[in-house]
Amino acid sequence: MPTPPSPEVRAITIRDVASLAAVSVGTASKALNGRGKLRQETRDRVVEAARQLGFRPNALARGLLSGRTFTVGLVTSDSFGRFSIPVMLGAEDALGAGQISVFMCDTRDDPIRERHHVQTLLARRVDGLLVTGRRTEPRPSIGADLPVPVVYAMTQSTDPADLSVIPDDEGGGALAVGHLLATGRTRIAHIAGPGRFLAARQRAAGVHRALAEAGLALVGGEPLHGEWTEEWGRQGADILLRAEPEVDAIFCGNDQIARGVAETLRERGRRVPDDIALIGFDNWEAMALGSRPPLTTVDMSLGEVGRIAAEHLLAAIGGRPVTGGVQTIPCRLVVRESTGPRRDG
Repeated sequence: MPTPPSPEVRAITIRDVASLAAVSVGTASKALNGRGKLRQETRDRVVEAARQLGFRPNALARGLLSGRTFTVGLVTSDSFGRFSIPVMLGAEDALGAGQISVFMCDTRDDPIRERHHVQTLLARRVDGLLVTGRRTEPRPSIGADLPVPVVYAMTQSTDPADLSVIPDDEGGGALAVGHLLATGRTRIAHIAGPGRFLAARQRAAGVHRALAEAGLALVGGEPLHGEWTEEWGRQGADILLRAEPEVDAIFCGNDQIARGVAETLRERGRRVPDDIALIGFDNWEAMALGSRPPLTTVDMSLGEVGRIAAEHLLAAIGGRPVTGGVQTIPCRLVVRESTGPRRDG
């Protein structure tokens, strides 16, 4: 067998691999790309030769051989990145394992801008599209009969043929209430986000379900709905304490609301968690850790949402189409100082 050329002289090419393995360049190419009908002995010999030489085919060469560009387009409507960045990081973990690069485009909630970005990405011959946003509200499909597969993450398509991966908001609401019940709380209230948002309604549904399973009802009967803001948290807490002074736990629709609630409770002389346990949603660390005391909160597992969505996209790119519909990813609880057993006195 010929002596391998010195890598210090020039870059290793597939011709060097073919020479070391004593096969033709075409056979070496087929062996390294899993194509063609070759004897396993021949394929193994080529792979071992490539390993010995440290041969790594570049992306352009791989693309020419496979008809792929090894790129994926990520289309987002989340200009602030609050939700799309964790999703993107999770997606990149999965895509990076497949040596796939990501082009990210911000639509700024503009349908015309979105269409332009999609056309540009398709012109670049991306292998697939990942669509994400800052809300789980159903949105129009990015397009029917596109030449590449599409998967939605942290948003969902109105087309049931599309696959959408979103956090389990209802399960997250139930998880929060289950934790409060475990600390001995029985008079639980819910200061929620705007009722027009699907996430707010689903989290409230989880609250009612968990309380009903425990034989309890929500304090006040229904959630107090307002905006996703600290200001609403302060106002909501004031309304709640006037109407239901015996409340012993409050689940808030997000961490911003919870931080506002904490301020009002402190002003009213209510101790957290001794008098009233407090829990938020989102695990936005700037809010949760900046609250006094630090907030127990529900994390939406956005990295996992992105990773699973990207894995589905990779499967579709690889010729294994995924079934349409909505897949929910379980949330997780992050326990901090704002919840704990009630202590009287």
